[in-house]
Amino acid sequence: MKNIDTLTQEAISLLRSLIEMPSFSSEEDQTALLIENWFNQNEIPFKRENNNVWAFNKYFDENKPTLLLNSHHDTVRPNQAYTNDPFKAIEKDGKLFGLGSNDAGGCLVSLLATFVHFYENQNLSHNIVIVASAEEESSGKNGLNSVLKSLPELDCAIVGEPTLMQLAVAEKGLLVLDVKVKGTASHAAHQNDDNALYKSIPVMEWFKNYKFDKISDVLGPVKMTVTQINAGKQHNVVPSECDLVVDIRVTDRYTNAEILEVVKANINAEVTPRSMHLNASSIPVAHGLVQAGIALGRTTYGSPTLSDQSVLSCQSLKLGPGETLRSHSADEFIFVNEIEEGVDLYIKILTDFFKL
Repeated sequence: MKNIDTLTQEAISLLRSLIEMPSFSSEEDQTALLIENWFNQNEIPFKRENNNVWAFNKYFDENKPTLLLNSHHDTVRPNQAYTNDPFKAIEKDGKLFGLGSNDAGGCLVSLLATFVHFYENQNLSHNIVIVASAEEESSGKNGLNSVLKSLPELDCAIVGEPTLMQLAVAEKGLLVLDVKVKGTASHAAHQNDDNALYKSIPVMEWFKNYKFDKISDVLGPVKMTVTQINAGKQHNVVPSECDLVVDIRVTDRYTNAEILEVVKANINAEVTPRSMHLNASSIPVAHGLVQAGIALGRTTYGSPTLSDQSVLSCQSLKLGPGETLRSHSADEFIFVNEIEEGVDLYIKILTDFFKL
């Protein structure tokens, strides 16, 4: 078995290679090959569907519960404020720069190293399956959600996202609504009491002011924001329709279906959800994974950002090296020592968890 230091350095080397291979959502085929090569070099059988790559621990036992380790290898496109080459792994002042270094390459390679560490252990309390997933950034149909059917029933999961290795015990879900307010078209010179634009004002006011009753202990209140509006094509025509887009961040106190029901009952408009599957997620603080982290000095919090947790039905913990504020930023980076800490803490947390 390789020692932890060797595994960590090999993981950092893999991250450099991942950075230098473009892997936009739905275009991750080349980084999937790099991950395949990682498994081959460690003599670990793997499976692949589209650009998702996964593997099971050597002594998988269908009678044991299964722990999922997951992070993604796709990235967003680099923004125009980059001063570095986003596809060049540059190491400077203890930082490793490059697109996807922080979100979520550092998490992925740390979890891959952790999986290799436990791979040949015969006495684990849980099976381990690791999935390096695609299309997380786009919530695409060929991401983690598409391979769940090929996995055994999952008892719990660690989803690798940058949390400074603190314990995100809950995560807000996402519900995006297309809202159509209808009126009557007419010439602007004539009186019209059915102007779709004017009728949209109380609708927007409702989204701005409505407060859902149940407040999450870790995620706070549900947050609704009107983010787009579109109506009218010329100055002298009253539009017959006004279209709004509403971004709703859902807490673990509500399902997306419950939120949609409340919205439809309170506004005079057509409401169409773009999807219903990006639900909030959580894990009890009493869960063994969380308790193992707390015992190592980690703190718990609720995360407002979305991840592949949203497609999981099992209890899941978001945890990983790096900092979420660096994600999608210009000249993205992760500290090399954050990866070293990440591998060390992942292994310690799982070691303690498997003893419970």
